[in-house]
Amino acid sequence: MLNVLHIENIAVIEQAEICFDRGFNVLTGETGAGKSIVIDAISAILGERTYRDVIRTGAPRAFVSAVFSGIPELAWFGENQVEYDADELLIQREIYPDGKNVCRVNGRPVTVSILKRLGVQLISIHGQHDSQQLFDEASHLAYLDLFAHDGGLLEEYGEKYARVQELTKEIQRLSMNESEKLRLVETLQYQIDEIERAALTPGEDTELEARRRVLQNAEKITDALQGAFAALYGDESTTGAAELLSGAEQALARVERVDEGAAALHQRVADLMYAAQDAAEELRDRLDGLSYSQEELEQLESRLDTIHRLKRKYGGSCEEILAFLENAKNQLDEIEFASDRIERLEKQRAAAEQEALSTAKKLRAVREETAAMLEARMQSELSQLDMPKVRFVCQFDEIVLSPSGIDSVRFLMSANVGEALKPLSKVASGGELARIMLAMKNVLAAEDSVGTMIFDEVDAGVSGRAAQKVANKLWSVARGRQVLCVTHLPQLAAMADTHFSVEKGEENGRTFTRVVELDRAQRCAELARLTGGAAATETQLRGAEELLSAADAFRSSL
Repeated sequence: MLNVLHIENIAVIEQAEICFDRGFNVLTGETGAGKSIVIDAISAILGERTYRDVIRTGAPRAFVSAVFSGIPELAWFGENQVEYDADELLIQREIYPDGKNVCRVNGRPVTVSILKRLGVQLISIHGQHDSQQLFDEASHLAYLDLFAHDGGLLEEYGEKYARVQELTKEIQRLSMNESEKLRLVETLQYQIDEIERAALTPGEDTELEARRRVLQNAEKITDALQGAFAALYGDESTTGAAELLSGAEQALARVERVDEGAAALHQRVADLMYAAQDAAEELRDRLDGLSYSQEELEQLESRLDTIHRLKRKYGGSCEEILAFLENAKNQLDEIEFASDRIERLEKQRAAAEQEALSTAKKLRAVREETAAMLEARMQSELSQLDMPKVRFVCQFDEIVLSPSGIDSVRFLMSANVGEALKPLSKVASGGELARIMLAMKNVLAAEDSVGTMIFDEVDAGVSGRAAQKVANKLWSVARGRQVLCVTHLPQLAAMADTHFSVEKGEENGRTFTRVVELDRAQRCAELARLTGGAAATETQLRGAEELLSAADAFRSSL
C-alpha cells in the first residue's frame, strides 16, 4: 500500500505531502487545480517517463518520494541487490533540467528502467483514456490472455512461432531469382580471385611498412651505425671507448692485489669493457649485413600499393582481408548449394509450423474456456454497475499463424434486451464504455497481486444512478486493496474512506497547489461544490450531507 507521497517542485506543486490510507482514497478539485499532477508524480515514482518541463519554473530540480508498506518480498529485490524491508519500502526520484534522473530504492541507486519493473508490481494506474482502448479490437485478445491461466502456453507458443519466423527469413534470404544469383556469384568470384592473386600473408603489411621505413632512411641508418662503431672501436685519429675501457681494466687489474677497494671497481669496469666490445661486434655485424637497393624499395612500394588497394575494398589489415576472403568463399558455397539447403529448411519449417499449430490449438482451447469465465464475470460486474440487461461475448475467429496464435478475438455486446450483439464501438456510449472498462479492470485486478489501484477520472460520461453504482463498486474493490480515485462525481467522493481536496491559489506572484485532507464539514462543502458550483446553497449542503450519510449506511450494511 502507498502510505506517503512527497512532492517537490512538480509543475505548480512547490511542496506537498499526502498521507494516503487504506481503503478508498479520493482526490477532488477544480479543473486545472493539479489533480493530474499528483498522478504524474506517482507515475514518476513507478519509473514512467517524465519530461524536464515538469520541473517547477525556477527550481533546480524536481523531487518525488513515496513510502509503501505491506509489500511482499518480490523477486525484484534479490535480482537487483536491493535490501528488502518488510515494514517499509522507500522510493525516491530526482529529475534535473538537463534530463538526468536519479532513482533510489531503499537508498540503493537504480536505473529508471529497473525502477519501472518494480513499479508495475506496486501500483496499477487506469487513466481516463483507457476506455478508448476497448474500441481497438486488436487489444481484446490481450485482455483475454491477461485473464487466462495458460500454464505458460502463450510463452511456449511464442518460442515456437519465433522458430517458424527464423526459418522463413532464412529461406527468403536464400531464395533469389537467377539473375540476382548470377550477379552475386560474379561479384563474389571477382572478389575471391582478386584477393587470392595477391597471395597475402597475415601481418605482411606491417612487416613491409617497417622494411620501407628502413629503406627510406638507409643513408641515415648507415651513418649512425658507422658513427657508433667508430666511437666504440676508434679510427686512425681517435681511440675508441672499448680500447679506453680495456686500458682502464688493465690498470685496475694491476692494483687490485694491493688495494682491496679497487677489486669491486675493477669488476665494474671489466663488465663495461665486455659490454662495449659486444656492442661493437654487433654493430660490425649490422654494418656487414646492410643491404639497400633502389630496386628493392620500388618492389616494396608496388607490393604495398596492391595491399592498400585491397584494404580500401575489403578491410583495414591483411587479417581482415583474409577474413573477407573466407566469408566470400562461404557465401559462394552457400549460393551454389542453396537449392539443397532450401529444401532442408522447408522440411524444418513444415515441422516447426506443425509444432506451433499444435500449441496454438491448445492455447485456443484454454482461451475458449477462459472466455466463458470472462463473460460470466463481466456480466456479473456490469450488472453491479447498473447494466443488468447487458450481454457480453468473446467472439473467436480463426486466422493463420500469427505472433499471438491462430485466434482473433473481439468483444461483442448487447446493452438492451432484444438487441443483437455488436462490436463495442457500435453500441457502447461513453458512460457504458467507462463502466465496461471499470468492470474489465476489476476482473483483471483479481488475477494479480498489485496492492494499489489508481483510477484517474475513469467515470467520464457516468451520472445519476450509474454513478452511484460505480461508486459502490470502487468502494467494494477497495475492501480488498487500496484504491485511489480522481473524480468530479459527488457520488464517488461521498463513498471515500479518505477524501483529499486539490486546491490552487496564488502567493507572492506565483501559482501554487496544495493537497488537503478533508474533515466531515469540509467534505460537505466540497460535495456541494461538485454538485452545484462554487457558491454552495443550504440545499446543496443538505444534499451533500445526505450523500455522506447514505455512503455511511451502505458501508455499514456490508
